[in-house]
Amino acid sequence: MIPGNIDSVLALVDGVRFAFQPLINIRTGAIVAVEVLARPVGGHVQDLFREAARQRRLTELDVALAVAALTAVSEHESLLPLHLNVFGGTVTHDLARFELVRDKLQQIGRRPQEVTLEIGPPFARLKPEQLLAGIDKLRGDGFQIALDGVGEGDVPLTLIADIGPAVVKLDRAVVDGLPESSARVAVVESVRHLCEATESQLVAEGVENERQLTALRRNGVRLVQGNLLAPAARRPPTARTVPGVAAEVTDPHGASISAMATGPRVTEFLSPATMLSIDVTADQVRGVLADHPEINGVVLVDEHNRPQWTIERNRFLLAVTGPYGHALHAKRPASRLADEPRVLTTATTAMEALSMVTRSDQYRMYDDAIVVDESGRCLGVVRAGDLIRGMADLKVEEAAALNPLTRLPGSDAIARDVTRRIAAGEMFSVSWLDIDGFKLVNDTAGFSAGDDLIRAIGRSLTDAATALSSVQVGHVGGDDFLLVADLDDLVPLAEMVLDPPRSAGDVPVSLSLATLVCTQRTVAGYDEVSRKLAPLKKHAKSLNGSSWVMSRPGSHRVEVLRGTPATPPPPSGFPTHAPETFPTHGPETRN
Repeated sequence: MIPGNIDSVLALVDGVRFAFQPLINIRTGAIVAVEVLARPVGGHVQDLFREAARQRRLTELDVALAVAALTAVSEHESLLPLHLNVFGGTVTHDLARFELVRDKLQQIGRRPQEVTLEIGPPFARLKPEQLLAGIDKLRGDGFQIALDGVGEGDVPLTLIADIGPAVVKLDRAVVDGLPESSARVAVVESVRHLCEATESQLVAEGVENERQLTALRRNGVRLVQGNLLAPAARRPPTARTVPGVAAEVTDPHGASISAMATGPRVTEFLSPATMLSIDVTADQVRGVLADHPEINGVVLVDEHNRPQWTIERNRFLLAVTGPYGHALHAKRPASRLADEPRVLTTATTAMEALSMVTRSDQYRMYDDAIVVDESGRCLGVVRAGDLIRGMADLKVEEAAALNPLTRLPGSDAIARDVTRRIAAGEMFSVSWLDIDGFKLVNDTAGFSAGDDLIRAIGRSLTDAATALSSVQVGHVGGDDFLLVADLDDLVPLAEMVLDPPRSAGDVPVSLSLATLVCTQRTVAGYDEVSRKLAPLKKHAKSLNGSSWVMSRPGSHRVEVLRGTPATPPPPSGFPTHAPETFPTHGPETRN
């Protein structure tokens, strides 16, 4: 290797320009960070990497590009958190070189806590223990860690579990197949569940059209990046939000997935925090607020990035810009005009946060709340306005999803519960319940009596769900109900549903219950559960009286637990009942 070759590779950095692309929270429209992307003049960044790899200087070029990206950032007055791309091989084999990144950060007045390093492939030839040790060292230095390129290339999913990254970035190759490819949708669902288990934030890259965005929203992805919302630009964004992004419209044909039974966590509403040192002066804070009108406030943190004080914009500026405000406060610590921080953890739900906000002193009701990690370090802020709007939208969506007759949730709630149980590897049951010959009930006793019957069954199911903690009930339309339960609760649930005699007016009625026992190995998702239940329901409805049939994993036999087989047809020529007589249980007819 001759020195000239080394110099020629590194000299290519001088021909690289940088673009800035935001990461956007589509629940609130907030820009949570900005990724700095290398854009070589007249070529592609991969060309640079190939040449550097040929000369065995790949890690040198990798870090040089990160340093140059920080130089480009310093040319703009942006306080947004930064995302920088580095190879996993650089972290594994040349960790000491990251000292150049730390030096550059100090030079431009930024801290490692404001930077997320997106660790990308290839990973196949790396020693996992060395990679993890390098990541632990970078994390100890204050950097946030993201795992890039998930879903494409050689990124093993076990890395998510081993690293526990703050951010997981779903590769654009996965997003490109949405929503047409059911397999790609399954990839999104699987990675989302894994991120929930590791408390990582999932970011979908390469969102190019509304249909992709709708599919991601439907599958619970809240952070996205792509040309549809904000293409890469020569300057970082000056605003903190993208107008119109948070105007999420409910799709009546698709379930909005949320794994949290008690509502979303505050991390879904996270916005970047403007953090300054605890010893900053009031004049320095005033300068930051004056230069950045988009900032609501400032968080004063210690050397470990732990919030000590919070400054609300309007109250602070009112204090320092009055007749004597500058003389009194300018050169003194800004903490004199600060308030105690309102701190939330990543486990706090949005509803709990909203309750805390509304119980605050009136003058602080609209102050930002600060979200911290398990070590008490600041991750960002949650704005009261975003919480109020978000929870109002959620309640509207929940109310719209309730069946107006029984006030029970619809299929969305069942789909979420089934998806959660499958992801957790549980063994559970899903049952389909309906009323036999319901159309005849309406035609004979009247539709009002039919409605009363459905309400009565809905009350019985609500009582069962109250008494049996594992039971989830959904009214999926007409006289159809879905029940999810643990196996231990299955028999008492069936007894509570089928034992009471039921009638509509003077017409006695019976019910049919079809149960599918599910495991992670026998069903892949809610759609497959629905498909396998359909023939079981047909079998149950072929029986006399209130019936119950069940199918277990690994068996093709249908167990008849209640009900008797219908009378076989008489021999040819034997007199039959007149058509107008009351029929035995046959195929269901809808309203």
